[in-house]
Amino acid sequence: MASNSKQSKDIRRAQKESLLLKELSTLFLQLTMDDPKLANLSVHYVKLSPDGSMCSVFFYSSLGKEHFQEVLPTLILYKPSLRKALASAIQSRYTPDLLFKFDKQFEKQSRIEEIFAKLKEEGQL
Repeated sequence: MASNSKQSKDIRRAQKESLLLKELSTLFLQLTMDDPKLANLSVHYVKLSPDGSMCSVFFYSSLGKEHFQEVLPTLILYKPSLRKALASAIQSRYTPDLLFKFDKQFEKQSRIEEIFAKLKEEGQL
């Protein structure tokens, strides 16, 4: 019985993360139109904390982590308005706090894909 409860909690968390990703992506697209400094950033995924109070938003920049670090203060300035817009867009009792992070996984995945492509070209794969 306990595994069903955990499974249903995991499903609800995944559904909420999906909703948050959809809404934050839409809101961030509007921000990039208003502020050209944010144009090279994209929202890749979100991760909700176990208690649902914190939502980590993972961004990727084609210009690298340094660019993300440069525009992070601008993102932080937009955080209150993003949370307010998010609160009005989703039907939830609480709106999680937002934490902005750089998505290192995407870079790792790209490097691995490049290595596979190179090996395939050389006929080793």
